[in-house]
Amino acid sequence: MTKRRKWHWRGLFFSVLALLAAPLLSAKPPVEPTRIACVGDSITFGAGVENRQVNAYPQVLDRLLGESATVGNFGRSGATLLKKGDFSYWEREQFTQATEFQPDIVIIKLGTNDSKPQNWQFSKQFPGDLELMIAHFRSLSSTPIVYLCKPVPVPKAAYGITEAVVAGEVIPYVEEVASKTGCRLIDLYTPLSKMPENIPDGVHPNAAGAKLMAETVYQAITRRNGKLLRR
Repeated sequence: MTKRRKWHWRGLFFSVLALLAAPLLSAKPPVEPTRIACVGDSITFGAGVENRQVNAYPQVLDRLLGESATVGNFGRSGATLLKKGDFSYWEREQFTQATEFQPDIVIIKLGTNDSKPQNWQFSKQFPGDLELMIAHFRSLSSTPIVYLCKPVPVPKAAYGITEAVVAGEVIPYVEEVASKTGCRLIDLYTPLSKMPENIPDGVHPNAAGAKLMAETVYQAITRRNGKLLRR
Protein backbone atom coordinates (compact mmCIF):
# COMPACT_ATOMS: atom_id res chain seq x y z
CA MET A 1 0.00 0.00 0.00
CA THR A 2 1.36 3.39 -0.94
CA LYS A 3 1.90 6.08 1.70
CA ARG A 4 -0.80 8.22 0.06
CA ARG A 5 -3.42 5.43 0.26
CA LYS A 6 -2.36 4.64 3.81
CA TRP A 7 -2.97 8.24 4.90
CA HIS A 8 -6.26 8.24 2.96
CA TRP A 9 -7.62 5.29 4.94
CA ARG A 10 -6.32 6.69 8.21
CA GLY A 11 -8.04 10.01 7.51
CA LEU A 12 -11.25 8.22 6.59
CA PHE A 13 -11.09 6.21 9.81
CA PHE A 14 -10.75 9.31 11.98
CA SER A 15 -13.50 11.11 10.05
CA VAL A 16 -15.94 8.26 10.72
CA LEU A 17 -14.86 8.13 14.36
CA ALA A 18 -15.49 11.87 14.72
CA LEU A 19 -18.96 11.51 13.20
CA LEU A 20 -19.84 8.71 15.64
CA ALA A 21 -18.52 10.62 18.62
CA ALA A 22 -20.16 13.93 17.76
CA PRO A 23 -23.61 13.12 19.23
CA LEU A 24 -21.99 11.98 22.47
CA LEU A 25 -19.85 15.09 22.74
CA SER A 26 -22.74 17.44 21.98
CA ALA A 27 -25.23 15.72 24.27
CA LYS A 28 -26.27 17.92 27.19
CA PRO A 29 -26.02 16.49 30.69
CA PRO A 30 -29.41 15.63 32.22
CA VAL A 31 -31.03 18.49 34.12
CA GLU A 32 -31.71 17.73 37.77
CA PRO A 33 -35.33 18.27 38.85
CA THR A 34 -35.92 21.59 40.60
CA ARG A 35 -36.39 21.01 44.33
CA ILE A 36 -39.37 22.90 45.74
CA ALA A 37 -39.99 23.14 49.49
CA CYS A 38 -43.54 23.99 50.54
CA VAL A 39 -43.25 25.49 54.02
CA GLY A 40 -46.45 26.04 55.95
CA ASP A 41 -49.08 25.03 58.45
CA SER A 42 -52.04 22.63 58.35
CA ILE A 43 -53.27 24.15 55.08
CA THR A 44 -50.01 23.14 53.40
CA PHE A 45 -49.99 19.82 55.24
CA GLY A 46 -53.46 19.11 53.88
CA ALA A 47 -55.64 18.97 56.98
CA GLY A 48 -59.26 18.89 55.87
CA VAL A 49 -58.32 17.58 52.42
CA GLU A 50 -59.81 14.26 51.43
CA ASN A 51 -56.98 11.77 50.82
CA ARG A 52 -54.41 14.45 51.64
CA GLN A 53 -51.45 12.23 50.65
CA VAL A 54 -52.67 12.68 47.09
CA ASN A 55 -54.72 15.88 47.17
CA ALA A 56 -52.83 18.31 49.43
CA TYR A 57 -51.67 21.28 47.39
CA PRO A 58 -47.93 20.34 47.32
CA GLN A 59 -48.81 16.88 46.00
CA VAL A 60 -51.04 18.36 43.29
CA LEU A 61 -48.29 20.87 42.42
CA ASP A 62 -45.82 18.00 42.10
CA ARG A 63 -48.05 16.32 39.52
CA LEU A 64 -48.60 19.55 37.60
CA LEU A 65 -44.83 20.08 37.28
CA GLY A 66 -44.12 16.48 36.29
CA GLU A 67 -40.49 15.40 35.95
CA SER A 68 -39.22 18.98 35.98
CA ALA A 69 -39.52 19.24 39.77
CA THR A 70 -39.59 17.40 43.07
CA VAL A 71 -41.98 19.01 45.54
CA GLY A 72 -41.60 18.46 49.28
CA ASN A 73 -44.54 18.99 51.65
CA PHE A 74 -43.09 20.50 54.83
CA GLY A 75 -46.37 21.68 56.31
CA ARG A 76 -47.00 21.26 60.04
CA SER A 77 -50.44 21.61 61.53
CA GLY A 78 -50.78 24.41 64.07
CA ALA A 79 -47.44 26.01 63.18
CA THR A 80 -46.83 29.73 63.47
CA LEU A 81 -44.27 31.90 61.76
CA LEU A 82 -43.79 33.84 64.99
CA LYS A 83 -40.92 32.58 67.08
CA LYS A 84 -42.97 33.42 70.18
CA GLY A 85 -46.04 31.66 68.80
CA ASP A 86 -47.63 28.80 70.73
CA PHE A 87 -46.33 26.26 68.17
CA SER A 88 -43.50 27.92 66.30
CA TYR A 89 -42.48 26.48 62.93
CA TRP A 90 -38.89 27.34 63.80
CA GLU A 91 -38.91 24.59 66.43
CA ARG A 92 -40.59 21.89 64.35
CA GLU A 93 -38.83 19.04 62.57
CA GLN A 94 -40.36 20.17 59.28
CA PHE A 95 -38.26 23.34 59.45
CA THR A 96 -35.12 21.23 59.74
CA GLN A 97 -36.29 18.91 56.97
CA ALA A 98 -37.04 21.81 54.63
CA THR A 99 -33.56 23.18 55.31
CA GLU A 100 -31.83 19.85 54.69
CA PHE A 101 -33.84 19.44 51.47
CA GLN A 102 -31.59 22.15 49.97
CA PRO A 103 -34.42 23.54 47.85
CA ASP A 104 -34.12 25.60 44.69
CA ILE A 105 -37.48 27.22 45.44
CA VAL A 106 -39.13 27.85 48.81
CA ILE A 107 -42.82 28.65 49.10
CA ILE A 108 -43.72 30.06 52.52
CA LYS A 109 -47.41 29.97 53.46
CA LEU A 110 -47.58 30.86 57.14
CA GLY A 111 -49.58 33.41 59.10
CA THR A 112 -53.00 31.84 59.61
CA ASN A 113 -52.22 30.42 63.05
CA ASP A 114 -50.32 33.56 63.94
CA SER A 115 -53.62 35.43 63.80
CA LYS A 116 -54.95 33.63 66.89
CA PRO A 117 -55.20 36.03 69.86
CA GLN A 118 -52.56 34.25 71.96
CA ASN A 119 -50.11 34.59 69.08
CA TRP A 120 -51.10 37.92 67.55
CA GLN A 121 -50.24 39.69 70.78
CA PHE A 122 -46.72 39.49 69.29
CA SER A 123 -47.86 40.85 65.93
CA LYS A 124 -45.20 43.55 65.81
CA GLN A 125 -42.58 40.80 65.61
CA PHE A 126 -44.22 39.13 62.62
CA PRO A 127 -42.42 41.14 59.88
CA GLY A 128 -39.03 40.67 61.52
CA ASP A 129 -39.52 36.93 61.99
CA LEU A 130 -40.64 36.60 58.38
CA GLU A 131 -37.54 38.46 57.20
CA LEU A 132 -35.39 36.13 59.32
CA MET A 133 -37.00 33.06 57.74
CA ILE A 134 -36.40 34.45 54.26
CA ALA A 135 -32.78 35.16 55.16
CA HIS A 136 -32.38 31.65 56.57
CA PHE A 137 -33.46 29.96 53.37
CA ARG A 138 -31.58 32.38 51.14
CA SER A 139 -28.40 31.55 53.05
CA LEU A 140 -28.51 27.89 51.98
CA SER A 141 -25.91 26.67 49.52
CA SER A 142 -28.72 25.97 47.03
CA THR A 143 -29.51 29.74 47.02
CA PRO A 144 -33.24 29.27 46.53
CA ILE A 145 -35.82 31.68 45.20
CA VAL A 146 -38.23 32.46 48.05
CA TYR A 147 -41.92 33.06 47.43
CA LEU A 148 -44.33 34.43 50.04
CA CYS A 149 -48.00 33.52 49.97
CA LYS A 150 -50.92 35.63 51.02
CA PRO A 151 -52.90 33.31 53.34
CA VAL A 152 -56.22 31.91 52.21
CA PRO A 153 -59.39 33.73 53.37
CA VAL A 154 -61.39 32.84 56.47
CA PRO A 155 -65.07 32.62 55.40
CA LYS A 156 -66.13 32.00 58.98
CA ALA A 157 -64.19 32.39 62.22
CA ALA A 158 -62.83 29.16 63.68
CA TYR A 159 -60.08 28.04 66.07
CA GLY A 160 -59.57 31.67 67.10
CA ILE A 161 -58.76 32.61 63.49
CA THR A 162 -60.70 35.50 61.97
CA GLU A 163 -60.95 37.14 58.59
CA ALA A 164 -60.46 40.57 60.15
CA VAL A 165 -56.96 39.75 61.37
CA VAL A 166 -55.86 37.56 58.44
CA ALA A 167 -57.03 39.96 55.71
CA GLY A 168 -56.61 43.20 57.61
CA GLU A 169 -53.30 42.66 59.39
CA VAL A 170 -51.42 39.49 58.37
CA ILE A 171 -51.66 40.03 54.61
CA PRO A 172 -50.47 43.66 54.73
CA TYR A 173 -47.42 42.49 56.69
CA VAL A 174 -46.71 39.78 54.11
CA GLU A 175 -47.00 42.31 51.29
CA GLU A 176 -44.74 44.74 53.12
CA VAL A 177 -42.03 42.13 53.70
CA ALA A 178 -42.25 40.85 50.12
CA SER A 179 -41.66 44.38 48.85
CA LYS A 180 -38.82 45.03 51.30
CA THR A 181 -36.96 41.78 50.62
CA GLY A 182 -37.66 41.42 46.92
CA CYS A 183 -39.53 38.15 47.36
CA ARG A 184 -42.07 37.14 44.79
CA LEU A 185 -45.64 37.14 46.07
CA ILE A 186 -48.28 34.48 45.44
CA ASP A 187 -51.87 35.58 46.02
CA LEU A 188 -53.81 32.64 47.44
CA TYR A 189 -56.36 34.93 49.06
CA THR A 190 -58.13 36.28 45.98
CA PRO A 191 -58.87 33.04 44.10
CA LEU A 192 -59.98 31.21 47.25
CA SER A 193 -62.23 34.10 48.30
CA LYS A 194 -64.36 33.33 45.24
CA MET A 195 -65.15 29.82 46.46
CA PRO A 196 -65.91 29.92 50.21
CA GLU A 197 -67.85 26.68 49.89
CA ASN A 198 -64.50 24.93 49.41
CA ILE A 199 -63.27 26.10 52.82
CA PRO A 200 -66.00 24.24 54.71
CA ASP A 201 -64.72 24.71 58.27
CA GLY A 202 -63.80 28.35 57.64
CA VAL A 203 -60.02 27.77 57.64
CA HIS A 204 -58.97 24.61 55.77
CA PRO A 205 -59.58 24.25 52.03
CA ASN A 206 -60.93 20.90 50.88
CA ALA A 207 -59.53 18.96 47.93
CA ALA A 208 -61.07 21.37 45.40
CA GLY A 209 -59.61 24.33 47.28
CA ALA A 210 -56.20 22.66 47.51
CA LYS A 211 -56.29 22.04 43.77
CA LEU A 212 -56.92 25.74 43.14
CA MET A 213 -54.02 26.59 45.48
CA ALA A 214 -51.72 24.28 43.52
CA GLU A 215 -52.82 25.75 40.20
CA THR A 216 -52.26 29.29 41.51
CA VAL A 217 -48.77 28.42 42.76
CA TYR A 218 -48.00 26.64 39.48
CA GLN A 219 -48.90 29.74 37.49
CA ALA A 220 -46.76 31.90 39.77
CA ILE A 221 -43.59 29.82 39.53
CA THR A 222 -43.69 29.03 35.82
CA ARG A 223 -43.45 31.06 32.67
CA ARG A 224 -46.15 30.92 30.05
CA ASN A 225 -44.31 28.10 28.32
CA GLY A 226 -44.49 26.02 31.49
CA LYS A 227 -40.80 26.25 32.41
CA LEU A 228 -39.83 26.91 36.00
CA LEU A 229 -38.65 30.38 36.89
CA ARG A 230 -35.32 29.31 38.36
CA ARG A 231 -33.92 32.84 38.74
